Amino acid sequence: MRWVTSEFHLAGLHYGHGTASAWDEAVGLTLGALHLPWDVDPAVLDARLLPVERARIVALARQRITRREPLPYLLGEAFFAGLAFNVDERVLIPRSPIAELIEDGFAAWFGDEPPARVLDLCTGSGCIGIATALYLPTAEVTLADISQDALAVAKENITRHDVGDRVRAVASDLFAGLAGQRFELIVANPPYVDARDLAAMPAEYRHEPALALGAGHDGLDIVRQMLREAREHLTDDGWLMVEVGNSDCHLAAAFPDVPFMWLEFERGGQGVFVLSAAELDACAASFA
Repeated sequence: MRWVTSEFHLAGLHYGHGTASAWDEAVGLTLGALHLPWDVDPAVLDARLLPVERARIVALARQRITRREPLPYLLGEAFFAGLAFNVDERVLIPRSPIAELIEDGFAAWFGDEPPARVLDLCTGSGCIGIATALYLPTAEVTLADISQDALAVAKENITRHDVGDRVRAVASDLFAGLAGQRFELIVANPPYVDARDLAAMPAEYRHEPALALGAGHDGLDIVRQMLREAREHLTDDGWLMVEVGNSDCHLAAAFPDVPFMWLEFERGGQGVFVLSAAELDACAASFA
């Protein structure tokens, strides 16, 4: 881990796919290469590696440096809300701050009774919806995405977590494939990167599917449509929760009269708003 950390420092890598430093990335790479859990007993640090294990770690470190490939893709796995998910270059790497809300069971909005039906829109790997199903064992969850490649990964994760009785994956261009369906909660982490940020992204992000990142000059192409159409798929007491990241300033400027509730997170992150069905009704003219 010390050697990998030094090599990563020298290479000037970017971190943002689950780790925040060269040391954290080195720990993740080493434990992942050895198929050890992230919360392994620290006593394992005294273990001596076999030559084949050292070779595997060195090969992964070299690939991370030369290709600038994100670590979760190299390992085929990422963690979200304390759960492991299959990932590869067909899907965005899970990193949404919405994980905190899932772990809390969305208690601020459903304190008395959890939502019966939840939609994870633009689902990618399925991490938001599947984690929701695991933290809310009575909820039925729909995973929707326009990408068949992403849905294939989401289905792998449905199988991995054995939630096929309550979670289904549906091909849908936003709400187009969900006619007549309503949900108490719609959660979405759609493409929201504006053109300027997309052009300035470090090389690591260019391994992720462009379809899951860029959304027009201000990053709001998808979100605008979502705001127009979401109400038709919410129950009257339902909630819409959407991550827009750094495009939050564009959204606030585009809709100054909309009472977006911007959330704060203990573990960091920004740009997640919540609107109620009633607020969507009241602001329908703004979204038209």
